[in-house]
Amino acid sequence: ARADHIPGRLSGGEAQRVAVARALIGDPLLLLADEPTGNLDEGSAAVVFELLRRLCRARGTATLMVTHSQRLAAAADRTLRLEHGMLVAQ
Repeated sequence: ARADHIPGRLSGGEAQRVAVARALIGDPLLLLADEPTGNLDEGSAAVVFELLRRLCRARGTATLMVTHSQRLAAAADRTLRLEHGMLVAQ
C-alpha cells in the first residue's frame, strides 16, 4: 500500500495531496495554499479543489489559494490578480 512508502518515494501529486491533508489536520482558521493542485492532472486537481472547498466551508476555514489555473480561479468565491506586481480586484 502507498501508506507504507517513505515520503521520498511519493510522486509529486501524492506528496501534494499529503501536504493538503496535513495542512487541514490542525483545523486552522486560515489555510494558505500556494498552488495546491500544481502537480496534479486536471481531473485530480478539480477533485482536490472541491474537497478543499467543502472541508474549509464546513469548518469555517478561510482559504487563500494561489493558482495559475483559470478554471480553479473561476470557481473561487473571490478572485484577486497580480498584474505587474500590483494586486487587482476582479
